[in-house]
Amino acid sequence: MSTFYAYTSPASGHLFPMVPGFLALQDRGHTVHLRTAPKHVDAVRAAGLRDVVGVDPRILGIPATDYEVSNPRERLTRGLEDLMKRGPYEMAQFRDDVAALQPDVLLTDMNAYGAVVAAEATGLPWASIQPTLLAYPTDEVPPFGFGLKPIAGPVGRMRNRLMNRLMVSVYSKAMMPGINRLRADAGLAPLPDAIEHVIRPDRLIVLTGEPLEYPRTGLPDMFRHVGPQIWEPEEDAPGWLLEDGDPWVLVTCSTEYQGDETLARAAIEALRDEPVRVVVTLADAHGADLPTAPNARVERFVPHGHVLDRAAAVVCHGGMGIVQKSVTAGVPLAVVPFGRDQPEVARRVSECGAGVMLPSKKLTPERLRVAVREAIARRPGAEAAGARLRASGGPDRFADEAEELLGDRAALSAVA
Repeated sequence: MSTFYAYTSPASGHLFPMVPGFLALQDRGHTVHLRTAPKHVDAVRAAGLRDVVGVDPRILGIPATDYEVSNPRERLTRGLEDLMKRGPYEMAQFRDDVAALQPDVLLTDMNAYGAVVAAEATGLPWASIQPTLLAYPTDEVPPFGFGLKPIAGPVGRMRNRLMNRLMVSVYSKAMMPGINRLRADAGLAPLPDAIEHVIRPDRLIVLTGEPLEYPRTGLPDMFRHVGPQIWEPEEDAPGWLLEDGDPWVLVTCSTEYQGDETLARAAIEALRDEPVRVVVTLADAHGADLPTAPNARVERFVPHGHVLDRAAAVVCHGGMGIVQKSVTAGVPLAVVPFGRDQPEVARRVSECGAGVMLPSKKLTPERLRVAVREAIARRPGAEAAGARLRASGGPDRFADEAEELLGDRAALSAVA
């Protein structure tokens, strides 16, 4: 069979959705070499993937610091700058591994910019993997990132066209200096804008689908939506979760720290007198000073799947991982986006009927209490959205798209 080399950023929210597809490729007889966050190496090996190695530890020394600024444009620039700083270390490890392993196909996390550039420079067939919504601008959808409500008809198309042009300019100014420095180091020509960067791979594999993705026509054939890929490290459900009592509300913070412990504080206050039990998972915000309540408990991590089986609702920041897990399970959400892609994800949750969105600038315990009540009332909509999302694909669809790249390798070999 064939050899695939995969490289991810150290973010859990990017790694976890890729694991099911990598396992599907291995189950088909292929060899998959994965480079990812060192802290998850053992868990991914335990899931069955045989060759898993941590990324260069120097990458972990460059944290995301976008939460330190409040202006949206500054947040975008700061976040991209942090990712670009990781690029030289990613590129060096990527080159060394490819030389040693001689893979047939390369699979890169879209946020590992050094790996993305190194993959293109090899000349091998490769795909960039996007574990969030497709950001490609068309007149049919609002500009990505603002969380704007869709507007039908000519007025909406005009708004989308004008704002998409503006957003391409903003993203290009923030992204392209760093990307073109990496490209120069790799011996590649500079690119004029962010769109040219997005369309460089042979495939862009998007790990979601309708109803979270808006329907649209005329997308380049290289974009392949493969549906949600649900995975998390396997752990037994804790005993306290299995006890009889009121339904649970799961409250989650980002796995890549962004200062969203304010959501945890507001949720505990909002739900202390509601007929629910609350479990707060803080992830990288663990240790934050939080209020207490008789119906609330705080954990660094609890396998979300176990909670979702017993949950009335989810309160979250709008990370794509928890949103897709919740929608797939038919559990309604109250989404409070803080930044990054979260306003857009929150809007899609609201538009497909799977929950409600509450801007972080309007977050208070009182407003969050109302939002959770409204989300719980939308359970039928969440279940209907979940059925559509489950039907949009899965690990086998991912493996099909990755295997299609082997045909590109065969074509290259025939030409050579």
